[in-house]
Amino acid sequence: MSQNLSYQSGFGNHFSTEAVAGALPLHRNSPQQPPLGLYTEQLSGTAFTAPRESNRRSWLYRMQPAAVHQPFRRIADGRLVAAFGDVDTPPNQLRWDPLPIPSQPTDFVQGLFTMGGNGDPYQQTGCAIHLYVANRSMENRYFHSADGELLIVPQLGRLRFATELGILDVEPQEIIVIPRGVRFHVELLDPQARGYVCENFGAPFRLPDLGPIGSNGLANPRDFLTPTAAYEDKIGPCELIAKFMGHLWVADMDHSPLDVVAWHGNYVPYKYDLRHFNTIGSISYDHPDPSIFLVLQSQSDTPGVDTIDFGIFPPRILAMQDTFRPPWFHRNVASEFMGLVAGAYDAKADGFTPGGASLHNCMAGHGPDAATFEKACTADTSKPDYIRDTLAIMFETRCVIRPTHQALESPHLQAHYSQCWAGLGRRFTPPGAGQPAGG
Repeated sequence: MSQNLSYQSGFGNHFSTEAVAGALPLHRNSPQQPPLGLYTEQLSGTAFTAPRESNRRSWLYRMQPAAVHQPFRRIADGRLVAAFGDVDTPPNQLRWDPLPIPSQPTDFVQGLFTMGGNGDPYQQTGCAIHLYVANRSMENRYFHSADGELLIVPQLGRLRFATELGILDVEPQEIIVIPRGVRFHVELLDPQARGYVCENFGAPFRLPDLGPIGSNGLANPRDFLTPTAAYEDKIGPCELIAKFMGHLWVADMDHSPLDVVAWHGNYVPYKYDLRHFNTIGSISYDHPDPSIFLVLQSQSDTPGVDTIDFGIFPPRILAMQDTFRPPWFHRNVASEFMGLVAGAYDAKADGFTPGGASLHNCMAGHGPDAATFEKACTADTSKPDYIRDTLAIMFETRCVIRPTHQALESPHLQAHYSQCWAGLGRRFTPPGAGQPAGG
């Protein structure tokens, strides 16, 4: 495959690209005889009649149609889990240490570990949340999820995603989104890899509207990068692995499925460098809602309520005065799954390490631990606080995230996570008892 690593930038636009001059038909999507003896194939990610602004599809011009493979057969799911109701969902706050890198050769698909989820790919709503660990590249193996779009957040190690529509390299502090059904191969560019995956069963991710923020801020469309066409002209035995209705299936092929020579459309993989996020915050007093950290959203049928919000907590400057600056204590109707890509999270003193995860489900009380609370209460807020060298991520969902049995029984589950709040004793002093109430 051509290692063409130049990119087209933008988000939600229409792209055209060819790996061989003259491969892309002009003016007609499906000519009677496409150029260079290629086959025409449309890849649709939304209903044909979806409104123009939300319709996603791409026209592919490939060496052989995607239908050319042997029948699929079921294989073991490994540590992927399809059902999220097989074990009682506890209302407790949960936190995990990082998954260790496996000792046996393990590629990206073999290293997927389902932590939890909600909804159902059959109903096309909800999500699954996975971790991945890997120590080798995929060898003559290709993968796609028919269940949902994949938002992948590397925490350790650089990865090369060779997809049907081109190549994207990603590193920690970047993300990549692979649309539902797009076939790809993952090559490790470093000896080991680990990270987070949100598999979105619902509407494709999009940039949020900015409302009173205005026309600029948060993630800028120009910073989203899509690949140029690059094909793999390879003949020989290959495996095509499909995730379909929560399970893994495999089909034998005699050629690489990454044989698209040209394409145009807007249903395409893309990457984004989270270091380009333009963070918004208060410059007077009080702590804004965490929605100011929203990168991407999957909308639901209820206006103003998303199925999934993907937010980040990047380096930033906290300048609000007379304010408790870390995230306040809170209980949400939404459920929050968090990961840490780098550094330390400013709302926790310790215990939450890069590669680890936490889950605070609907109405589970959470917030800073005792040490962070005491430090923030006595901080000098006349001076700005520089939060450096950190990146935390959050998958927030409208429905409860139901942890899997393997996540709840994992030796990496921290048994005493709730003790981080044990030092938050009573501070109330009634009027007349030495200190006035209020503040």
